[in-house]
Amino acid sequence: MFDKILIANRGEIALRVLRACKELGIATVAVHSTADSDAMHVRLADESVCIGPPPARDSYLNIPSLLAACEITGADAVHPGYGFLSENARFADILAEHDIGFIGPKADHIRLMGDKIEAKRTAKKLGIPVVPGSDGGVTDEAEARRLASAIGYPVLIKAAAGGGGRGMKVARSEAELMNAVQTAKSEAKAAFGDDAVYLEKFLEKPRHIEIQVLGDGRGDAICLGERDCSLQRRHQKVWEEGPSPALNEGQRAQVLDTVRRAMCELQYLGAGTVEFLYENNAFYFIEMNTRIQVEHPVTEMITGIDLIAEQIRVAAGQPLSLNKDKIRFRGHAIEVRINAEDPDTFLPSPGTIKQFHAPGGLGVRFDSAIYAGYSIPPFYDSMIGKLIVHGRTREEAIRRLRRAIVETVVDGVKTTLPLHYWITEQPDFVEGSYNIHWLEKKLADR
Repeated sequence: MFDKILIANRGEIALRVLRACKELGIATVAVHSTADSDAMHVRLADESVCIGPPPARDSYLNIPSLLAACEITGADAVHPGYGFLSENARFADILAEHDIGFIGPKADHIRLMGDKIEAKRTAKKLGIPVVPGSDGGVTDEAEARRLASAIGYPVLIKAAAGGGGRGMKVARSEAELMNAVQTAKSEAKAAFGDDAVYLEKFLEKPRHIEIQVLGDGRGDAICLGERDCSLQRRHQKVWEEGPSPALNEGQRAQVLDTVRRAMCELQYLGAGTVEFLYENNAFYFIEMNTRIQVEHPVTEMITGIDLIAEQIRVAAGQPLSLNKDKIRFRGHAIEVRINAEDPDTFLPSPGTIKQFHAPGGLGVRFDSAIYAGYSIPPFYDSMIGKLIVHGRTREEAIRRLRRAIVETVVDGVKTTLPLHYWITEQPDFVEGSYNIHWLEKKLADR
């Protein structure tokens, strides 16, 4: 087991990792920019190191500074959380060169799944169903027209190195195709430094279903159920729940077995999610995230398994603490992402939190690093917390969520909590009848 872990992140995920380390008896090192000197994970860590000014490129993305922090403190492993360097294969390689553990997948797997085209090819080889589309990047106009015609309109143009909806455009006809391709390429180049794009069939009303996986890197892997992440705005997840109200037990068992076998064959190490679009009783692979997800507490609530602790154990060379036959799913869990944003315009709302009260009670969890008097920096993502609830049924979980939202006090900044309460009042949501386009259409009609 590791002796000391440096947490290369900030906010609620840094605090979440710190808590897991303390329960495992592992010393912790918090790194922070000058904007995060008063952050909660910095206050609670055994040691802390300032790694640079507020811009992420000069601090949380600054690999030399992180290496120096490891050397200064004697940290023998790094947990990257999510975002920042969590899916940076070069970072994983550099840590290995310095005999520092990377609490994440093998660098080769990060590279493989970071390229959406290669990830799709690999999924097909592993027996995972994929969305109909091009086998590789689109290189010229004639090829784009030919491929789109073969796939059938509408088609989705996606950045090969992309994520978060950037470099993603829809073309519903040949007349729209080339403009969509050029726009996607330009966005991809600006966001990722790579303008490679590929084509996929655009599904009209799919669900977004993701499977949580854990692997020991030696051929053993487990799947810890699915999460439904279909409530999205601008391709960004807003709300997650598990199990999905769209699946029956037969569909669930089939996709979990398919993914588990694939991860065993891949010899995947650590935590990850295999993501699908689901429509008309069929699953279509879209990508794999080789890290812990923002929404991992949903799985923890329905399984009772500490995913961060499992990440740390397998990264240290230990076997998985359970096998597929011992996994039990209990009840229903929902997570809502609380952003410091205006709930109507979605404009950022940085500022100082004057009063704060977290909700409590049976089946309620609040993952956040905020506190009364905390100043939300304007330099980073606007998410300031996650409210997670668990109930014996989906209906009970929704009722519990309404109650918990009303209890929550975050005074001094605007948050998206009113949006989440509004969602719980929509009849089609309560019935489980929604897809990835539902929220944006509802917001447009509001």
